[in-house]
Amino acid sequence: MAVEIVYRSTRDPERLFMDKAEADRHDRMLELAERLSEVLSKAVPSLNENQSEEIGIYMARHRDLFAKAFRNNPGALAELDEADEGSDE
Repeated sequence: MAVEIVYRSTRDPERLFMDKAEADRHDRMLELAERLSEVLSKAVPSLNENQSEEIGIYMARHRDLFAKAFRNNPGALAELDEADEGSDE
């Protein structure tokens, strides 16, 4: 009988990972998304809960590009369009 080690995300228990570091990265991304969602909900009260969660997750997944944009490189956000177009395929 073979034994396989898998890691479960604490914030997304249905998702399994073969690598602990990858599970930790996923948990940190979800934590950031949760915080962003809270901030966005307070800043824009007209957003419903689902919208703020989706925006938070989107920003957390692309945090490196947003960080570049916030560091006086707004052109970095153009990469988001390219990434989104590539995910449609």
